[in-house]
Amino acid sequence: MSESRYLLTRRRFMPALAGAFAPLSLFAAEEDAQGGPWAGPATVRKVYLGGARAGWPRPDVDQEQDVKAIEAQLAEVERRYPGQIRFTGGELIRNADQLSAWLAKPDDSDVVLVFPMITIVYPLIRKVVDTGKPVVQFSLPYAGHDWSHAAAMMQKGTRLELIASSDFHDLDPYVSLFRTIHHLRRSKVLLIAPPAARPKGEPYTQQFGTVFGYPAYAELKAVYDSVNVEQARKLAREFIESAAKIVEPPENEIVDSLRQYLAMKQLLTQEKANAISIDCLGGFGRGELPAYPCVGFSKLNDAGLYGVCECDLESTMTQLLVTSFSNKPGFVSDPVFDTSRNEVIHAHCVSATQLKGIGTAPSPFMVRTHLEDHKGVSMQVLAPAGEAVTVARFVDAKKLMVSTGEAVGNVDDERGCRTKIRTRVKDARKLLAEWSGALNTGPSMPGTRDLLHRVVFYGDHVESIERLSRLTGFQVAHEG
Repeated sequence: MSESRYLLTRRRFMPALAGAFAPLSLFAAEEDAQGGPWAGPATVRKVYLGGARAGWPRPDVDQEQDVKAIEAQLAEVERRYPGQIRFTGGELIRNADQLSAWLAKPDDSDVVLVFPMITIVYPLIRKVVDTGKPVVQFSLPYAGHDWSHAAAMMQKGTRLELIASSDFHDLDPYVSLFRTIHHLRRSKVLLIAPPAARPKGEPYTQQFGTVFGYPAYAELKAVYDSVNVEQARKLAREFIESAAKIVEPPENEIVDSLRQYLAMKQLLTQEKANAISIDCLGGFGRGELPAYPCVGFSKLNDAGLYGVCECDLESTMTQLLVTSFSNKPGFVSDPVFDTSRNEVIHAHCVSATQLKGIGTAPSPFMVRTHLEDHKGVSMQVLAPAGEAVTVARFVDAKKLMVSTGEAVGNVDDERGCRTKIRTRVKDARKLLAEWSGALNTGPSMPGTRDLLHRVVFYGDHVESIERLSRLTGFQVAHEG
């Protein structure tokens, strides 16, 4: 394969635009992704753990005055992040009975923020951690020795994160993570597949609070049939005008794809849900889907909602986890290795256009057929290059696989899926040898899709994922 055929560059692609790519993005978040309960501020319940008397840091420490000083700092955090975080509580607890009464109060917070005020209060901290709610312990210097107990508890896998600092700006990276915890608790995912093939969402409900609905294909088809065709035709014209090029699909099939998008959007609204994943290849092949959902999934992902192909529960939950704190839509991929170039090519027929961040300028795209059957409508997106990427996927509700790389270009080839993002990795041979090791642990072999699929996010998000793993209780397995 020649280099010129293998690489798709912006220089080769952009002349096809010919002025047709409008500066106003078609995907400019027309969906109201901010309208649901999943988009609200994180609720963080504060508690200060002290005692009747202090020995260390000093016997006459004024615990009430220290609480007031911290409260002023937290009020400033709230001002820095309007609409993103809401603090509640703030009681000073001095003994186990007071803490039991505090824990017995109704509480719908997402996270508990604990401040040790003196040493030693770790039995009280342990009682808070034992509730199973995500806990962050903020240990100020000279506030006691209980940071050491927090470190020990973290090593045992409790849902606890430790900040040991004098700077309250060290809370800043956690604000988006607290919102992710809220987002997962308040999200609803629709999974459409034949009854025998429906994935079980209950483990993710137990782990994160996410709820699931299982509409039938017929329900989506009924909504599709009710969609205003003229509205779909208008969206199709806008979509065509925004494309760099229409390669294969006729206009009537593009209209059907936008009609499918409107149907999915309406079904999400009816179900009060923000994510949908469909067994699309099977559904379209069986005639249960009137059009491929590829374009609609792209639009949903660009708007901060979630559209995921192949009824892939694990990839869907991976997107909910990472997109919610990073603002980067995920690209579910079928990876292809080329160890001779130390590269992994991530390929699929569904891609968001705002891969650098929801609300950013979209990447150019061509309108194509779905490559596996040359039917329907999909998109070939020219993804950004020169960016770090994080590649991840849940194994199950308790474990997530992750690796990193750099997006270095695109591939123009009629083999494989339409959008193909070239990534350079640290050691392709090592990554290949360790691929899906965290998944391949039982006596039976996993299926191809589970072994294969990964979700690509622009940016390096490993540290945030690791913090969330400690807060919400899943393991991170590093690949490669």
